[in-house]
Amino acid sequence: ASRRLWIQTDTSESNLNQGDFAPFGNNQMLAADPDTGEIRRFLTGPIGQEITGVVTTPDQRTMFINVQHPGATTSEDDFAAGKVDSRWPDYDPNLYPRSAVVVITKNDGGIIGT
Repeated sequence: ASRRLWIQTDTSESNLNQGDFAPFGNNQMLAADPDTGEIRRFLTGPIGQEITGVVTTPDQRTMFINVQHPGATTSEDDFAAGKVDSRWPDYDPNLYPRSAVVVITKNDGGIIGT
């Protein structure tokens, strides 16, 4: 059985990419191996969001994660003017950013994180 530990960051929008938090970039999800101590970045989210929730199917070949409130760093005035920090997940200039569930699989159908 896998002993992989999934870690998700939730740096507040006021600190994201600033000061002591600048080296970390956007909120992300990491995979840790408690046997070796190795920690690797698995994914990085879009601007102004947090990665929340993680669940896999019992065979660990499909993973579901959530991207919550992308573009949240947009000011009220900019949002009202249609100037948003993110267009995730569609990147369509006519659509605003929105939260979504992301389904992750490996190209080879293998176990996620291996």
